[in-house]
Amino acid sequence: MVGLKSMLTFLIRRLLSSVPVALAVIIICFLLVRLAPGSPFSSERALDPATRQILETKYGLSGSLPTQLLSYVGNLARGDLGDSLKFRGRSVGEIIAQSLPRSLLLGSISFTLALLFGIPLGAWAAARHGRGADTFLNGLALLTLSIPTFVLAPVAVLLFSFYFHLLPPAGWGTSAQLLLPALCLALPFVGVCARLTRSGLLETLGADFIRTARAKGVSEQALVLLHALRPAILPLVAYAGPLAANILTGSLVIEEIFAIPGVGQFFVSGVMNRDVFLVSGVVLIYCLLLLFFNLVADWLTALLDPRISLSS
Repeated sequence: MVGLKSMLTFLIRRLLSSVPVALAVIIICFLLVRLAPGSPFSSERALDPATRQILETKYGLSGSLPTQLLSYVGNLARGDLGDSLKFRGRSVGEIIAQSLPRSLLLGSISFTLALLFGIPLGAWAAARHGRGADTFLNGLALLTLSIPTFVLAPVAVLLFSFYFHLLPPAGWGTSAQLLLPALCLALPFVGVCARLTRSGLLETLGADFIRTARAKGVSEQALVLLHALRPAILPLVAYAGPLAANILTGSLVIEEIFAIPGVGQFFVSGVMNRDVFLVSGVVLIYCLLLLFFNLVADWLTALLDPRISLSS
């Protein structure tokens, strides 16, 4: 019962603290898009001032910036993200509901691949600390961190699609079309997971309880997997929230390169066309996802580490 009470207190406190963060993100994003040069109606041909005024009034973009912002925040409080200025006849909520599942699928696969490859590589490097394998894996992890996604993805398409003809270069709908972008998105974070796991294991393997278990004759493999790995991955679990958010936001570039009809393409189009409601809606959804991922990461850290109290 005490655990349930602590959990509810933790959730309520974090949810309340997330409200001003989300509100600040909404205000900053809305103002930046509105203050940027250009107009969402600049692509219209020969718009006279009267027609422009009618369009701005229709979409709630007339009047001063504080008036526009208050109107937008009021619509958000009612669950209305507004209508897209670029994709006429479609609401922002409809666009996000259609495209976000594709981005989430790509991000979740990349997140899983980063953990599946990064944790074993980090554990293997820690078990061979100071040897050639450790040095090689450290260099490989540093290399994956140093290559930007917008460089890695075109090179991967060139090699695996046009040279070896193993995977399709773009598109959406089949597992083969999903594999290459998921790998390109996950690869930089494999290095992050490996380095965090390695450093956590090296610190844990020097603890007193590990020395006691080793003195009792526990094998090195059981020592790492059964005793040291759980406390060692706590830094990785704490980083899992920002990691998930980084993968999701990193998919914007991947979606453009691989022509994936996810949120990324609509977001880029919205920025280019000053679609204030579409850009603000996507940023708001990403902000809420980031807050949610951090909440889950903090909760998992408290579950794995008994020294951490949710109510503290």
